[in-house]
Amino acid sequence: MKRLTRLMFLALWCGTTAHAGTAIVIGGALKHDNDEVWQRVVDESGGAGARIAVFATAAANPRRSGAQIVAALNQRGAQAEVIPVAPRLKGVDLAAQLADPALIAKVAASRGIYFSGGAQELIVDTLLPGGEPTAMLKAIREVFDKGGVVAGSSAGAAIMSRMMFRDAQDNMQILKGQWRERREYDRGLGFVGPDLFVDQHFLKRGRIGRMLPAMRSLGFRLGIGVEENSAIVVKGTAVEVIGARGALLVDLSEATSDARTPHFNLRNATLSYLDRGDRHDLATGVSTPAPHKLKEARIDPTASDYKPYLQGDQYHLDMLGDNTIVTAMAQLLDSPAPEVRGLAFRARPRPADAAPDVGFEFRLRKAPGLVGWFSGALGGEDYTVLKARLDVVPVRMATPLFTPIAAH
Repeated sequence: MKRLTRLMFLALWCGTTAHAGTAIVIGGALKHDNDEVWQRVVDESGGAGARIAVFATAAANPRRSGAQIVAALNQRGAQAEVIPVAPRLKGVDLAAQLADPALIAKVAASRGIYFSGGAQELIVDTLLPGGEPTAMLKAIREVFDKGGVVAGSSAGAAIMSRMMFRDAQDNMQILKGQWRERREYDRGLGFVGPDLFVDQHFLKRGRIGRMLPAMRSLGFRLGIGVEENSAIVVKGTAVEVIGARGALLVDLSEATSDARTPHFNLRNATLSYLDRGDRHDLATGVSTPAPHKLKEARIDPTASDYKPYLQGDQYHLDMLGDNTIVTAMAQLLDSPAPEVRGLAFRARPRPADAAPDVGFEFRLRKAPGLVGWFSGALGGEDYTVLKARLDVVPVRMATPLFTPIAAH
C-alpha cells in the first residue's frame, strides 16, 4: 500500500490551527436512554434552551431519523430542529435547500450541530461537493469556530477527521491492500483537527483491522476508534471518554514497516484503551484514568508487587471479533504472559479475494510503559490499558483451513 501525496492539500479546508469549538464523536448505535451522551451534547451547546441544528443528511430515512434525534435532544432541554438537507429526502430541492438564506440563518444562529448516522459519503458529497464548501457548510464551520458544538454519531462521527473511511466495510480487504480514493477513503470535514484520525463502531466490528493500514497510508500518527453507545468529547487537545464503553487510541509515532514484505505489516504500534471517564491530552500524550479507577491500585507488570489476576495462555482465533482486541489487551496487562497473540483471517475466501491464503497475526507485547487499572465500581469488569505494543505480521494460511477426519 503506497503512501498518498496529493491528498495533503485537504489541510487547506480542515485548517491547521486550533478551533474554539467542541467535537463530540459518537461511536454509533447510540441508545435513546444514554442520558450521559445526549445530555452532554445539550450541555456543551449551552444547556437548557440550546438551539441545535440537526442534519439527517446521511440517513436512509431522513425524516424519521431527524425526528428521533430532535426528540432525544429536546427531551434533555434543547430546542433542536431538523435542517432539511438530505439527498434521500423526497420532494425537496437539495440544491435550493443548501443555498436557502433562511435555513443558513437558522444554522448560523445555532449553538450546536448534530449529524445523524447512515452513509457518511452523503454528508461529504452534499456539503463539500468536489472539495468546495457550500454556504451551508461554511455556516456550520462558523458555529464551530465561535465555540459551538459539532456532534455526530456513526456516519456523523466518520466525517470528523480530515480524511475518513468512505465505504470500507471489509476489514480483511483493507488489510490486504484494497484502498482506493473515493471508494474506501475520502476527505472528511476535519472538526477534530488535521492530525487525529477517527473511526466508529470500533470494538464491536473489529475495526482495528482497517484503521492500522489506513493510518499508515494516509500519514496519520494518531487515531482513535470509538465504541458503540459511547463518545469522545474533544476540546482542543483534551479528549474525554463518556457513555457505555470506551475508545481505542492508536499511536504510530514509533511504528515501522518492512517494505520488503509484500503484504501489510507493522511493528511497534502503541495501543491504549481509554474506558468511560478516562481522559487523554493529545499534546502531551498523558492519559488520566477516571476517578473511580484511580481509587484502585495501579497494575504495573514491572512493579515488585505485581500480582496478575488472569491466568492461562489464550490464543485468539479472531482478533477482529467483537471487542477481542481490548480483551487481549486486558489479558496482556493482567496475566503473566509476556505477549498475547491472535489471528485475523478469512476462513472462507471470497471469489474476489486477491490473496485468499493470506492472514495476519496480531502480537500484543509487554513493553516499558505498559500500565493499567481495573474497577468493578460501575457494575462491569472495566479495564484501562495504557501503552501496549502491537506487531502485525502477515502469515500464510492453509486453504482450506481444516479438513474433516475420515472414519476408519
